[in-house]
Amino acid sequence: MGKKLKQWLKQDKFEDINQEVLLNLLVTAYFLRSKQEAVMSKYNLTMPQYNVLRILYGIYPEGHPRFDIISRMIEPAPDVTRIIDNLIKAKLVERFNSTKDKRLSMSRITEKGIKLLNQVHPEVKALGNYISSALTNTEKKTLSGLLEKIYGEYIE
Repeated sequence: MGKKLKQWLKQDKFEDINQEVLLNLLVTAYFLRSKQEAVMSKYNLTMPQYNVLRILYGIYPEGHPRFDIISRMIEPAPDVTRIIDNLIKAKLVERFNSTKDKRLSMSRITEKGIKLLNQVHPEVKALGNYISSALTNTEKKTLSGLLEKIYGEYIE
């Protein structure tokens, strides 16, 4: 165990198994993020922008207020207003007032945003298939369960 990690880090040994696991998680996270960012850059998107579009697509044709978008993000970003503003400038998202509470600003994905997501989706799916091709379905379920164990106690 740890042969590939040792190669990646050009390191012969680890302090203990805890350090090895942590480093493996960090290297894996970096590897996955870099692959995803490469896909997003082809479409002039950042990962947070893609995440916002994905969230808004899930509720289309409705919309979400900013705080609901933040609560659904993989990595909640403090600058969601700026992210949304940039998506509005690109005509991928539109802002409107809630019909229930006129003080509440809502965001909704546009048809242009949906078309862009439909272009990006096959590459994101292919990346997911590539990543998981090394694992059996049983291993995928086990891995998913183990990863949830790590952060699950922090979810209310």
